[in-house]
Amino acid sequence: MNREFLPVTREEMRQKGIEQMDFVYISGDAYVDHPSFGMAIITRLLEHYGYRVGIIAQPDWKREESVTVFGEPRLGFLVSAGNMDSMVNHYTVAKKHRRQDAYSPGGQMGLRPDRAVVVYSNLIRRTYKHTPIILGGIEASLRRLAHYDYWSDSLKRSVLMDSGADMISYGMGEHSILEIAEELNRGVPISEITHVAGTVYRAKEAPGAVILPSFEELSEDRKKYAESFLVQYKNTDPFAGHVLAEEYKNRGYIVQNPPAKPLSQEEMDEVYSLPYMRTYHPMYERQGKIPAMDEIKFSITSNRGCFGGCNFCALAFHQGRIVQARSKESMLEEARAYCKDPGFKGYIHDVGGPTADFRHPSCKKQMTKGICTNRQCLFPKPCPNLEADHKDYLEVLRRMRQIPGIKKVFIRSGIRFDYVNADKSPEFLEELAKYHVSGQLRVAPEHVSDQVLYYMGKPEHAVYEEFLKKFQRANEKAGKRQYVVPYLMSSHPGCTLKDAVKLAEYVRDMGFMPEQVQDFYPTPSTMSTCMYYTGIDPRTGKEVYIPKTYREKAMQRALIQYKNPENYELVKEALQQVKREDLIGFDKKCLIRPRQGEPWPKGKKKGEEGKYYGVQGKGSREISRERGKISRKKRTIRNIHKKK
Repeated sequence: MNREFLPVTREEMRQKGIEQMDFVYISGDAYVDHPSFGMAIITRLLEHYGYRVGIIAQPDWKREESVTVFGEPRLGFLVSAGNMDSMVNHYTVAKKHRRQDAYSPGGQMGLRPDRAVVVYSNLIRRTYKHTPIILGGIEASLRRLAHYDYWSDSLKRSVLMDSGADMISYGMGEHSILEIAEELNRGVPISEITHVAGTVYRAKEAPGAVILPSFEELSEDRKKYAESFLVQYKNTDPFAGHVLAEEYKNRGYIVQNPPAKPLSQEEMDEVYSLPYMRTYHPMYERQGKIPAMDEIKFSITSNRGCFGGCNFCALAFHQGRIVQARSKESMLEEARAYCKDPGFKGYIHDVGGPTADFRHPSCKKQMTKGICTNRQCLFPKPCPNLEADHKDYLEVLRRMRQIPGIKKVFIRSGIRFDYVNADKSPEFLEELAKYHVSGQLRVAPEHVSDQVLYYMGKPEHAVYEEFLKKFQRANEKAGKRQYVVPYLMSSHPGCTLKDAVKLAEYVRDMGFMPEQVQDFYPTPSTMSTCMYYTGIDPRTGKEVYIPKTYREKAMQRALIQYKNPENYELVKEALQQVKREDLIGFDKKCLIRPRQGEPWPKGKKKGEEGKYYGVQGKGSREISRERGKISRKKRTIRNIHKKK
């Protein structure tokens, strides 16, 4: 098969004999034709079904002509901010500008605007007054109804109200975009396409819909917002979900249809077998590669959807809680194709998805009756109906390891340790330790306080400890010394400074300072963000403690990395606030030491530390120098003995 990129210029369009595009896809990402990019999947799928599609990647939003590259498309514009929300792409949780954009050539920042779908859509509408505009991708999906915006610290309207677009295709989009395309191709006006699952549209009336509180009510009463969010959360299922409608004063309603049905395995295989170039467009060669390609180029998507139910994750609102998986043969075929690539060194970087070891729905009823609206599959305990079984995933990994040319198959997209614990067979964990870990296994316990874990929607800390023991036994059986590296999170709703100190003590006892620490980031459409904004747990209607001030958030994060000298003052302030000065001193259990000129910690004695480091008040740098002298003396003595 002769593969080539889709047109990016009018000249390329003419070379293909195309007089008018059916769709023009505008994206905030650079043009990467790889199935890890939503842009690639949607455009290739439309092409596969006979539509002519052009790509405008990262247009200059300050110039109206940047969106007129192909002229007016016959059916419509498709607009996405890219693989990430543009605000998350641009700003850290401290609201500081990031230095690199992994989805832009050379990692260059500034090639997409803030709130990209709104900006791009308005840019199009200034030139093309009546051409249909359909928003998609994660930014539009998670902002489809009224949502809390962390960066402005305010409640914002649906992006449909601010963008001038006609419709949102939310979620993964394959089913809905094909149905929309078919209707437009038949000549149906976009204002009359109101029946497609997985879409959001504007309407003057909303008969038969569940009416949510109006935007004006939500703006005045945060409790109303928490109640509205819970209704939305309970209607994220494609089988049991209802039509929802949110009113805007004198502007009618924003109407959300239930999510599109999950893809069947045959449909998943079709999506991943499309003729992708599996790399970035050659126009970026001079500007540098696309950094995001490094990890995904030789990775294999096994599944989508997640029934993990973490409250800080937006997957329930985007991919949904029903797991969909590709067939084994589809993935093995992709792995064999990698072996023919000149750049392939024999290492598959990942075989997974949102959660690597989910290969089927959590129970049999989900593909016909949908998910439970009143319970989670894994939280607070695994559901009795949960089918915790890794056999299918193991077979994929085993067969992939046997392909000539493949040296190692890694699992890097993360596993659910509570799901592993629930599997009665030790086979998966044993083979994971033996074949698929490179020294360190990354998992996400997130915290050690059961109170915080409850608000996160994560299992109790004891479950993680149980997993550590099982992983250790698996390593011993494999004859390997490998370690678990935990992802930890600070400042989540419900997390007090006392909880943060408890986490710091756990880090101390681990014996190393984790590199990966995430300060909770309130992104649109997550349960945790709703808690952050309202101060209410939507599940119970009860108030929840929220660490909101910059100072407290900084202290919580600093406690996890207490060994970093730059965090000293923050750690000290936090310990003093919670009256834990017992953790300031020279004992092994202490987190930090007093600095020069500070009084000796109360209740502390000048034992061995005092003898070695001198009188009270010595600074940490002086102490380090003294320790260095002692270490050098010990090494010198050992070397003398060796020579003798």
